Amino acid sequence: MANPMKSVVKPVPQCAELEVALKGARRASADATSSAAPAQPEVVAIARRRQFSASEKRRILAEADRCSEPGQIGALLRREGIYSSNLAAWRKRRAAEGKTGLDPRKRGHKADPVIAETRRTAALTRENDRLRRQLMQARLIIDVQKKVSSLIALQNEEDTDGNSAWTE
Repeated sequence: MANPMKSVVKPVPQCAELEVALKGARRASADATSSAAPAQPEVVAIARRRQFSASEKRRILAEADRCSEPGQIGALLRREGIYSSNLAAWRKRRAAEGKTGLDPRKRGHKADPVIAETRRTAALTRENDRLRRQLMQARLIIDVQKKVSSLIALQNEEDTDGNSAWTE
């Protein structure tokens, strides 16, 4: 019986030819993976805080006030993409402050006026000290210039009189 493996076996190429073929294959696969990464179909969403203008808040509150049947407020909230806590906070601010209560506000800590005034006073004191030092330096330079000018004037007077020590 004949061995079926003998008919399938192909002749082995020379070692040098095999190495060249393998290097080319490695190089081709390395080039394909390193040159371009596969495109990702998923889009990454960037989280961003929604901000509502005062007019939008008034419009939504007016619609919510008109809702009378069960489930209408829930449908309004889903349609507008807001939470019931937003609606409750807007109602509370409108009741407490009137129309101005719905205006957008800055987030975060509020500046302490005492600390701000202390910092401003310290900055003004530093600037005052710096300007005083500059004034003292300018006065010193002016005094030196006056003395040099008077010495040069004295020397010029001596030169014009002819009694100079340099000419004798």
